[in-house]
Amino acid sequence: MLEAAINAFKIADLRRKILFTLMILVIFRFIATIPIPGVNREALRQLLEQNQLLGMLNLFSGSTLTNFSIAAMGVYPYITASIIMQLLTPIIPKLDELSKEGQQGRQKITQYQHYLTVPLALLQGYGQCILMQQQGVLANFGLFNGDTALRSISILATLVAGTMLLVWMGSLITENGIGNGISIIIFGGIVASLPGTVGNLLFGGSTTDNVIGTAAFLALGLLTIVGIVMLNEGQRRIPVHHAKRVRRGRMYGGSSTHIPLKVNSAGMIPLIFAVSIMVFPGLVSNFLTGSERPWLRDLAADMARFFDANTLQYQVIFFLMVVAFTYFYTMVVFQQQSIAENLQRQGAFIPGIRPGPNTNRYLTGVLTRITLVGALSLGTIAVLPYIAAQITGVQTLLLGSTSLLIVVGVAVDTMRQLESQLMMRNYEGFIN
Repeated sequence: MLEAAINAFKIADLRRKILFTLMILVIFRFIATIPIPGVNREALRQLLEQNQLLGMLNLFSGSTLTNFSIAAMGVYPYITASIIMQLLTPIIPKLDELSKEGQQGRQKITQYQHYLTVPLALLQGYGQCILMQQQGVLANFGLFNGDTALRSISILATLVAGTMLLVWMGSLITENGIGNGISIIIFGGIVASLPGTVGNLLFGGSTTDNVIGTAAFLALGLLTIVGIVMLNEGQRRIPVHHAKRVRRGRMYGGSSTHIPLKVNSAGMIPLIFAVSIMVFPGLVSNFLTGSERPWLRDLAADMARFFDANTLQYQVIFFLMVVAFTYFYTMVVFQQQSIAENLQRQGAFIPGIRPGPNTNRYLTGVLTRITLVGALSLGTIAVLPYIAAQITGVQTLLLGSTSLLIVVGVAVDTMRQLESQLMMRNYEGFIN
């Protein structure tokens, strides 16, 4: 691996991409330290420690909520917009047509996602500001009344601009760096917060709790890493034969290859989608807590208790959503690839299967069966922190292992991109 890393820096193009990615991450961490004026730091720290929902939002904002910085919402509105577009693409004919138009169609859908991110960021920014005001973080700042209208608009505009700036930086990483830009932004924030999580395990609570918490964290971390790597590496290889063709007296084709159908084709996307959806009810309940109507306050309290991350029902719903999103995302990506049509166009076929619709049905059936293993495995890994917390009594693991899931997934995906770049230049990769 060390030799592969040295080889990567020897190649000018790869070195430029790696350094560019690191530079963007440094700029992102600098932006994360610029707070909104008038923030009560102590009240914010206590709120983040007591509220697991805000801990999840802080996770997806790349730890920018810790300072309630100008990028406090992170890329979460963009992730929400991405989920909405994924759900609408098979339903709306125009979007479905765009998804089949190759790179140009995908760029148009991405443009729509950017447009949708702005109103979603406005709504989330308004909700966060109201919540912070109710909890005393912005108690002395005065928001959303006649005297502070201009100040409130400026804060909302700053938060939305911060989100769009991070989305733009993520796009720059995708185009000019290594890895998926949005995932790298989340990755950078989580990695920056991991030392604090480990520090809380080591120095928070009693000595016995420290030992148990640290041991459980390490064991859970190793188990998660092994599980994610196995999921990413597992695949079913479907044999494919290319028919022999004679053109101008010369024979072409006749070779054999395979289609690698991955056990988990969706990667970490289902986990991110599921957490994003699970965060929403808690965000609404926090927003309704300050309502003047008693029935709304009671509804908000019941919703907050039901969607508490420490409860069994939350983890069951979380597990089911991870499984459902794994199937959904895998099938959407598979249909967009049009593998059966491409095989028929190239004169290739799967032995024993007729080309065309029969091939598509066969591949869909195989993918459905192997995705069941991947979906259940990913769902189990997602709720593993809760199981470990019930056994050890260390609640810090709930958030720490979720962070680890995303970090390992992003690291493996980025490593694969570096691997392919090295293999293209006849260098030995990281994995070989």
